[in-house]
Amino acid sequence: MTAPRRPNLGRSAAQANRRALLAAAVEVFAEGGIDAPLSAVARRAGVGQGSLYRHFPDRISLAMAVFEENVARLESLATDPTCTLDGMLATITRMVINSVAFVDLVMAGGAEPRLDAINERVRATLAGPLAAARRAGRIRESVGLDDLMLAIGMIAAIVARTPAADRRATADSGWALLNRALRP
Repeated sequence: MTAPRRPNLGRSAAQANRRALLAAAVEVFAEGGIDAPLSAVARRAGVGQGSLYRHFPDRISLAMAVFEENVARLESLATDPTCTLDGMLATITRMVINSVAFVDLVMAGGAEPRLDAINERVRATLAGPLAAARRAGRIRESVGLDDLMLAIGMIAAIVARTPAADRRATADSGWALLNRALRP
């Protein structure tokens, strides 16, 4: 679905255009994979390709901006005093299910230093809820951040290879299996 082209409001529309491009990227890449045409992202957002490239000079920059938004949401969630490890993992799982094309980009590997910074932020965000889950006896004492990141990566990898209609059930089954190893 293509959004109607909005009138050019100049610099005052920059933030709205950026938000529209990020939302469109999630949808277009979910439908067509990470290699979907960037022109489709611009059309879906209702902006010209020039606007797309002013905000995101390449595909990686666009994907990194989506990752950045997801990590910012996780960081915000982590500031909630009622935040639990289970809540964090549920949020990450929803993000993975909704953004499998971005999982493909991460799994493709390569030297992308911007992914390292995002990975470190996710680890820092999970550290507190993981420690709290250990103290409460809800997760094995021996489970560390590396173990948790590996579990998330395993779920992400299998969900990325699963048809859209089955992704939620696959993620739930994967976590049920992994919980046997992670929980006391």
